[in-house]
Amino acid sequence: MPRRTPFTWRSLATAATAALLAAFLTPAAAHAVPRESRPIYSYENAIRESVWVDTGLDGDGDGKTDRVAVDIVRPREPAAQGRKIPVIMDASPYYSCCGRGNESQKKTYDATGHVVQMPLFYDNYFVPRGYAFVGVDLAGTNRSDGCVDVGGRSDIQSATAVVDWLNGRAKGYTTRTGTTLARATWTNGSTGMIGKSWDGTIANGVAATGVKGLKTVVPISAISSWYDYYFAKGAPLYDSGPDWLSNYVDSADARARCAAVQKKLVDGAPRTGDRTSLWTERDYVKDAGKVRASVFLVHGMQDLNVRTKHFGQWWNALAKHGVKRKIWLSQTGHVDPFDFRRAAWVDTLHRWFDHELLGYDNGVDREPMADIERHPDQWVTSTVWPPRPTATTTLRPGQGPRAGVGTLGLRAGIGTETFTDDPKLSETDWAAHIDESTTSKAGFITRPLTKDLRVSGSSTVTVTVTPTTSTAHLSAVLADLGPDTIRDYADSGEGITTLTDRTCWGASTTGDSACFKVTQAKRTDVASTVFSRGWADLGHYASDRKGVPLTPGTAYTITLDLAATDHVVPKGHRLALIVAGTDKDLIDPPAGTPTLTVDLSRTAARLPFVGGAAAFACATSGAASASAASADARPDGVRTPHTVRRVPGGGR
Repeated sequence: MPRRTPFTWRSLATAATAALLAAFLTPAAAHAVPRESRPIYSYENAIRESVWVDTGLDGDGDGKTDRVAVDIVRPREPAAQGRKIPVIMDASPYYSCCGRGNESQKKTYDATGHVVQMPLFYDNYFVPRGYAFVGVDLAGTNRSDGCVDVGGRSDIQSATAVVDWLNGRAKGYTTRTGTTLARATWTNGSTGMIGKSWDGTIANGVAATGVKGLKTVVPISAISSWYDYYFAKGAPLYDSGPDWLSNYVDSADARARCAAVQKKLVDGAPRTGDRTSLWTERDYVKDAGKVRASVFLVHGMQDLNVRTKHFGQWWNALAKHGVKRKIWLSQTGHVDPFDFRRAAWVDTLHRWFDHELLGYDNGVDREPMADIERHPDQWVTSTVWPPRPTATTTLRPGQGPRAGVGTLGLRAGIGTETFTDDPKLSETDWAAHIDESTTSKAGFITRPLTKDLRVSGSSTVTVTVTPTTSTAHLSAVLADLGPDTIRDYADSGEGITTLTDRTCWGASTTGDSACFKVTQAKRTDVASTVFSRGWADLGHYASDRKGVPLTPGTAYTITLDLAATDHVVPKGHRLALIVAGTDKDLIDPPAGTPTLTVDLSRTAARLPFVGGAAAFACATSGAASASAASADARPDGVRTPHTVRRVPGGGR
């Protein structure tokens, strides 16, 4: 696909808008191009209808193609005036099982089967402004046929078929089993998809099909490759596979008819961590070149559910193919921007959809590409992201004054460091004891910085280790050693506290309120902050497609992908690289208790510093000894992330 530039993209949008206005307005009025959609339509009198769209698939094997339920809320007035409108869509598996948003809202229906409450604020806010809102039940959920296949063909086709129906290319029906056709004559076909977690994942997957009519996607805390949700280079990150997740969201009748799909999910996703064809089908990154839609991406940099590797690799792939992008990065965990930056989020999303779906030249495309939360509720921007001076810099570990407490710098190290896997410990334990000679980790630390040092993007760590057993896990983390006040992402609220007061965003009806509970940042004081991490099973050193038993006493080299981030290590703090075994949140520890010896001369971290190697050298020159910090400095109030069976997006 030819490379697109922001100039071409803006020019085409502006030209199309101008041509449309010139055709219908007087010469004087044609110059009054609107910059913002206004709430001029009645929400109370909006049309509420349900359509069942044929996906063309027979996921449940009953001999009939599956239909997915599509609940629609749209303003009545434009249709009466013969004007067609764009669509905002959220395709979700959670509308009946688990709920959406911070208050776990579910769809409710009246006696005729039409939706009364549509979760979240999108319909309340955007329908009065001339948009239709469409809530799609993924196949196998709520009122849809078929089976949930966790990011596979059925999941993605559930929403792709609806985009096709909105553009006249697929069939929709007025009932689940009837033959009366329903046509989307009220829309111009321009569609924007939005959603958090699994919902945002579907938006990514649909965008990766290149379906015509999808103009923009807004993935929030979304998965870009399902393998990377369950595994990190062979290391298992959960104690269950996609079969459990499918069963969790399937409707009651789907559970009874979807045994064959469940078996495929079990057989195709072995707990060995091998990358099979099932995972290839669920990898959207490889199809980034097909994306036609613009992308407004939002992610919490401390999201330990859908970890930030997902946005990093997706962002980089989209950039490679010239896709128009915008990004927000918060200090939260798995949290929607409506709950960490509400007013700014609603305003920005409004302008984004106005620009992308209505063609309004409101300047949102000329604003900085990135908004980044540097401290709780304190945001900075970057014109582009990562910033243009960013360059990958190779840092190398070296031996220090005592075992397990080494140095980190530009020069190659010599010698070895040894640690023994302790699955009871985690990244926060290692960081808390960074200056101590412990047997559970190898830590490498810079001197206290003389200037701020910014890490922006994705990092890798290549290690050469010799194990004492036939299986072994590895973890690598980057930590900022120094006091700070951060969002308490390890708390159950993942960085927010929900209050009882409410604010309203749009129009309400008796059955669907536009008022939602207020939230505020939950802060905690810390002595160190882990800001990027990655894991691997050493048996997958050659490929994540197939793991092999290790030969004790043999050296192996493997590269760990670390989560994308944007973090400033302040002046006076120290940057640390920690290499260890099983993070206790990796559910399945390796067999035995491996001891691993790290070859420092063949180990390196590649970090994206703003300013590159020169910035690192400048920030670490002439500083005091790394041993100046107290050995007893430990995080204050940061709890180790507890092991839970996480569900991408359920309940928030």
